[in-house]
Amino acid sequence: MPELPEVEALRDFLTEHLVGHEVVRVLPVAISVLKTYDPPLGAFEGSEVTAVHRHGKFLDIAGSTGLHLVTHLARAGWLQWKDRLPDGPPKPGKGPLALRVALETGAGFDLTEAGTQKRLAVYVVHDPRQIEGIARLGPDPLADGFDEGRFAALLKGERRQLKGALRDQSLIAGVGNAYSDEILHAAKMSPFKLASSLTQEETRRLYAALRTTLTEAVERSRGVAAGRLKAEKKSGLRVHGRTGEPCPVCGDTVREVSFSDSSLQYCPTCQTGGRPLADRRLSRLLK
Repeated sequence: MPELPEVEALRDFLTEHLVGHEVVRVLPVAISVLKTYDPPLGAFEGSEVTAVHRHGKFLDIAGSTGLHLVTHLARAGWLQWKDRLPDGPPKPGKGPLALRVALETGAGFDLTEAGTQKRLAVYVVHDPRQIEGIARLGPDPLADGFDEGRFAALLKGERRQLKGALRDQSLIAGVGNAYSDEILHAAKMSPFKLASSLTQEETRRLYAALRTTLTEAVERSRGVAAGRLKAEKKSGLRVHGRTGEPCPVCGDTVREVSFSDSSLQYCPTCQTGGRPLADRRLSRLLK
């Protein structure tokens, strides 16, 4: 799933390639991606792109007509830029193509989604805050005003485990499964530790890990072409998706805890005092 660093890199890329150009066609291929119907998708056609924004993991293309074309790439969605789009309209089918956006230059991009769980979402709205997922977003962790005090206030009284708290978009915007693993590894904390149990020093350490991990990931992704962002993300991960590999910090074997629809990875030596974590259903350390 694209998270804050990749979506921020896509925002930079699209700002360079879209702003000042006219959108002449917005062609849906998979109707399931459309989450709004008024204004219709075609209402964005004829708009000159004035800006591209990021709201958490949402991409927001602002048009000169006052409309916004917003997308959330979800778990398996992606944006594929093409300097020259194929001639003729795309044909509906069972492939990954979901939506095509064409510019007056002949360039544009496709939104694609792999797999059978179709969660890619596209909206056309007058105000991005009309979208429920954006309206409920918590603060952006890389915003200038997001300091340690504000972070501590968010976690105060939070009875959930750190892994779940970090992934909650209404608490903090933009962090998903991969970077929550990376942040907790950098902070040397168990994903099952209760957020409300953090000491002042632990809160400070987690805040520093949050900001550093995301900032470094954004810098690695900056300037990378859209088609290479997935590979760039994977190359920078230390524990997420690396079950069975040695931890780059201590050399212990990276372990995994499976959920019904996802998994987390962690290093026992760095994060849990050498003890393996129990199955997620037990929600506690093995004794």
